Amino acid sequence: MLTALIRHKGWKWGFRSTILLYFCILIVFPIFGVYVQSFSDGWGAFAESLSDPIAWKAVVLTLKLGLISALINVVIGTMVAWVLTKYRFPGRTLLNSLVDLPFALPTAVGGLMILLLLGPGSWIGLAAERIGVEIVFHQPAIVIAMVFVTFPFVIRSVQPLLEEMEPSQEEAAYTMGASKARTFF
Repeated sequence: MLTALIRHKGWKWGFRSTILLYFCILIVFPIFGVYVQSFSDGWGAFAESLSDPIAWKAVVLTLKLGLISALINVVIGTMVAWVLTKYRFPGRTLLNSLVDLPFALPTAVGGLMILLLLGPGSWIGLAAERIGVEIVFHQPAIVIAMVFVTFPFVIRSVQPLLEEMEPSQEEAAYTMGASKARTFF
């Protein structure tokens, strides 16, 4: 009975239509709204906003902080993926589940977490203020937020590659005198 229902063309059409509607509501309509709002005052206002120095400073800041967070993720994410695939230790499953934490948390909760852990009322924030570093509401908090959100993507992308790597390659490196750090790199 269920297989006959699944094979029915109306069911497939309805399922596909629901997915397309969901896609349009969540992705297409908001992007369309941004473009409509951008061009609502005409091409002249759009070109003027593109040549605004503040807009370009925002673009440069975003690219700079994105590059910094990508470099941090490449180094730390690869190391965490290496540890998760190559070693067995107590707490490994906890670490593995913590990697996926940003997927489960809403971004507002992530922002609140950064504020509570690194803000001026926390011991880390107070210690940073004593040495003259401001974290929250400045560039370091943006980098931390970017790293927090994108960290699982790096680990979950690198982990399958490390799992597929032949152990004989590592053994050959050790046999030829390579250190653990050299083998890692």
